[in-house]
Amino acid sequence: MIIGAFIVILIPLKTTDKVITLRKEKDLMAIKETSSDILIAHIIKGIEEVKGKDISILDLRDIENTVCDYFIICNGTSNTQVNAIVNSVQKFVSKSLKDKPWHIEGQDTAEWVLMDYVNVVVHVFQKHIREFYDIEGLWGDAKITEIETNY
Repeated sequence: MIIGAFIVILIPLKTTDKVITLRKEKDLMAIKETSSDILIAHIIKGIEEVKGKDISILDLRDIENTVCDYFIICNGTSNTQVNAIVNSVQKFVSKSLKDKPWHIEGQDTAEWVLMDYVNVVVHVFQKHIREFYDIEGLWGDAKITEIETNY
């Protein structure tokens, strides 16, 4: 909501609403980026909980005409593990952020499951399907961050 020269945003918290007054549009972008960063952190926790492998974050913000800001890509060793990763991500994000994916595609075969959180899209592959489609290669202009795991 805009009041005079200020932009006021209501951010729902557990028990009360917090009002933030912003003086510049870039402040609004900082809040949006922060919420994406928090979402990404919880998605990665969900993947790591069930030992998802080869986790990558593709930052698409500097590429024109993209459908989202980030891809998170990982793979599992079987369709059972792919479904476990998807369920774990949903559980972590839902419990922590009270958010759910806008759409999920591919759970029937569990070879490539796409979870659309609007600004962040999660791709969970079986390894051979990930190698075949080579999403990282298709989005070669993206900044890629590899997440190291301890398992």
